[in-house]
This record gives sequence, structure tokens and C-alpha cells, in this order.
Amino acid sequence: MPRDLRMSRMLHVLIHMDRHVSLATSEQISKMISTNPVVVRRMMGGLRDRGIVTSEKGHGGGWTLARSLTEVTLRDVYDAVGAPPLFNIGPNADPSDCLVEKAVDSQLKASLREAEVRLLAQFSEIWVEDLAADYESRTAGKQEIAHPSSVAANAHTGNGA
Repeated sequence: MPRDLRMSRMLHVLIHMDRHVSLATSEQISKMISTNPVVVRRMMGGLRDRGIVTSEKGHGGGWTLARSLTEVTLRDVYDAVGAPPLFNIGPNADPSDCLVEKAVDSQLKASLREAEVRLLAQFSEIWVEDLAADYESRTAGKQEIAHPSSVAANAHTGNGA
């Protein structure tokens, strides 16, 4: 089973909408996450159904956030995109005719279900704003690292911070 990107893509879109653009069309979003606008409308529709975004049709229309990222959890987004499989092993992997794989899958089923319950409980405690803040922290760190020559130059001239 290939990796399901719906949740990560929608988290990307929500953070981008909160930080950079207040209104985005399906076409703009599709370019941002490298997919078709029809796919975007389907995924965003799930977010709209849960009150996370709103949409306006026609010229000048598009998608806007309906709630602050401090009010949206990972679980909200996960459910909005259709609750995709969390694991790509065991019973969720591609079906096989191999009897050994069937035996392994049978044994893994209960453990994976327990892990899924725990993971979804944690999703309910993580706010999308937390992810956005983490992203901004990482971005700031990359900017500092991106210009090591200016740090070295400042150290040599005595202008270091």
C-alpha cells in the first residue's frame, strides 16, 4: 500500500493558509501540494464539513480558515480527510497469498489496533498550531545556518552577537 499523503498535505495547506494566505483557490492549493484541483476540493470538503475551513464559489472565491489553528487538532484533520490507515504493515499492507504473511498479519492485528487507539488519542492532544510553531522554529534555524559566512565575518571583526 503506498503512503497516504492526505493528512500531511492538508496540514501543510492549513499552516500555509494561516501564516501566508488568507484566501486560496483549489488551483493554487493544488500547485502547492502537487495534486489535482479536484482532489483538493474533495479533501478540503472534508475540512469544510467539520467547520475547519469555509469556501466561497465564483470570481474572488476560494478557501479560508473558519477556525484558529489553536482550535484544530491532528485528530480533527485526520477524521476530515477520511481516517486513512495509520500503518502500512500487517492487515493494512497489500494483501498476499503467502501463508506466512497471513499468519504474521493475524498476530499483528490486535497490536496494531491497540497502537492505533493510543496514536489517535495523542492526535486529539496535538493542536495544528503546535505544528505551525515547530515549523517556524525549524525555518528560523535554517535561516541562521544558511548564512555561516556572515557569522564567521562578524567573529573576525569583533562584531559577533
